[in-house]
Amino acid sequence: MREHGPDLGPAAVYRHDHPPVRNVLREHQRELTVGQHIADRVAQVVGSWPSIILQSVVLFGWIVVNVWLALYARAHPRALQAWDPYPFILLNLVLSFQAAYTGPIVMMSQNRQAQRDRLLAENDFEINQKAEDEIEVMMRHLAHQDKLVLEAIAHLESLRASPTPEIVATKTEEILKRMDANDRRILILMSRVGAGE
Repeated sequence: MREHGPDLGPAAVYRHDHPPVRNVLREHQRELTVGQHIADRVAQVVGSWPSIILQSVVLFGWIVVNVWLALYARAHPRALQAWDPYPFILLNLVLSFQAAYTGPIVMMSQNRQAQRDRLLAENDFEINQKAEDEIEVMMRHLAHQDKLVLEAIAHLESLRASPTPEIVATKTEEILKRMDANDRRILILMSRVGAGE
């Protein structure tokens, strides 16, 4: 025991005064507007293999049907006409409209994803700083414990070592001298007390 209680070390006095760890993804998801949700959903659908396959099937079907109708109309003049014969001007217009709208929507979603990634990076940095502080305290605490263990081992070894006969004789002589001095003091006090009666 020391004067101010046991020496508990750095970990015992460390204060965890940082704010609690937060889920930035959940917080960010709650803050999204309806437009941002729609942009994310559009980007998710447009950037998927089912969407690419479906679009390829529709484009291939559009081209095949219009080529077939154009050829059939040449052979049968009164038959159904192709609505978009070669060079497929209407198809180019539809694809231009699709690109004009999906491009900015996908960009909005990507910008929001970049913002989310920045928030995650900042949160990771904060957590790493907290962890670094706590690891430093734990390392200092371990060093403190090592010091205490070494002191305890040294103390135990000193207790285990038997004193030499010279040390025992010296200590005994000192104790006897102190006892003799105390006896003389007591006799003097008793004689004063006896003289005072």
